[in-house]
Amino acid sequence: MARPAGKSNNVDAAHFVVAIDGPSGAGKSTIARLLAERLGIDYVDTGAMYRAVALASLRGTPLDSQMEGIDVDLDGSRVLLNGEDVSGLIRTAEVTKEASRISQFPEVRARLVALQREMGARKSVVMDGRDIGSNVFPDARYKFYLTATPEERARRRTKEMREKGMDADYAAVLADIEKRDWDDSHRAVNPLVKTADAVEIVTDGLGIDEVLARVLEIIK
Repeated sequence: MARPAGKSNNVDAAHFVVAIDGPSGAGKSTIARLLAERLGIDYVDTGAMYRAVALASLRGTPLDSQMEGIDVDLDGSRVLLNGEDVSGLIRTAEVTKEASRISQFPEVRARLVALQREMGARKSVVMDGRDIGSNVFPDARYKFYLTATPEERARRRTKEMREKGMDADYAAVLADIEKRDWDDSHRAVNPLVKTADAVEIVTDGLGIDEVLARVLEIIK
């Protein structure tokens, strides 16, 4: 889908956090990235942070004992794992599966939540994930919950993968999304939930520009 037109449209530069939560494939990252650009503040891709730790795990790092030695930083569009640019290495199916697994580990979540809070304490940010509004920044000035049916999210994911030249079976993608939904919403530590003060936006049938316009309208 084409990106919405329009230049950056800054709002009050006062320090604030925009928290965007929701299930996998609901469009959180796309909207968060564009929203940050429109507001003139930084975007923090928390999913990329978990993927970076997942990559470390796949490389053999014992997460139960060495989390303090793992540093994840975001430099624009680059994801840095202990100083190494791993942006092109963390978007594989293997890393995606591992990220879902290790995100349930208390040690992993504690370390990354601490890093995320440090970022949000320094500057205004847009941050998306599964527990940003419920746990990382429960007092965020703006909270959104983006969602869509599993079927719609599987369709989008299958299309995206095929456009990248990857093999993608819709049924398999749908099954994976449904499993991730279950895992995310039933994990013992900070499960995916919609907080009472979050604005829910169902993205089925909506274009990027329509969703972005709704979010901006609420913020302004």
